[in-house]
Amino acid sequence: MDFIIDDPQREQEFQQILTGIQLAKNGETVEQMKQHGLNYKVNWGVSIISLKEIASQFEPNHLLTLKLWNKKWRETMILAAMLDVPKEVTEEQMDYWTKSIETTEIAETLNTFLWVKTKFAFIKALEWCRGKKHLVRFSGLHLMGRLALVEKSAMDELFEPFFGVLSPLAKDPNLKQVFYRSYILLGMKSKTMNEEAISFAETLKTIDSEESNSLANMILTELRSEYVQESFVKNA
Repeated sequence: MDFIIDDPQREQEFQQILTGIQLAKNGETVEQMKQHGLNYKVNWGVSIISLKEIASQFEPNHLLTLKLWNKKWRETMILAAMLDVPKEVTEEQMDYWTKSIETTEIAETLNTFLWVKTKFAFIKALEWCRGKKHLVRFSGLHLMGRLALVEKSAMDELFEPFFGVLSPLAKDPNLKQVFYRSYILLGMKSKTMNEEAISFAETLKTIDSEESNSLANMILTELRSEYVQESFVKNA
């Protein structure tokens, strides 16, 4: 990982951000998050809207984000995703941060605000889908879906390798929700991807797994729906 070189300006901004976080704290939100299984070592309960407002007051800076990430508060990790500079992100950083996350909220935040904008996004999404740790696989699936959503103009061929790594993930009940959401986005990218996604979903029904079969049926119902099919006609 990158070493943090002391910089007076970045340190001043860092301290200003910490103060802003504490001023926006919400104890009720913290308790609600705990009830939903989102546990952090330090969590001030600041809303995403408030964190976006804090982020808007600062210029994106890679050094600042490293300081924020290393603080390990829920809010500083989210702001690190919002304030980093995508072109300065390294593969090593993506692996280190993703493998160290402890909640799906941070995984989704990193994918949505930062990883999807990097040049390594496709490589890492595919690699993480093969990972051993639950949240790494979760990150891979979620990033696949984000790419399908925001990279509409990307060649379909960039997404085809995912079909080679998804079968084992379809059998994991803990990944069912993110698998479904991300796969639907994949199948809605284009008419061609819709056809390929439907074809692959049919093969999931042949796997000796109740989870895989259930997931495949849900996917096929959605991807063959009138709503989805009409969307391709409208965008043609």
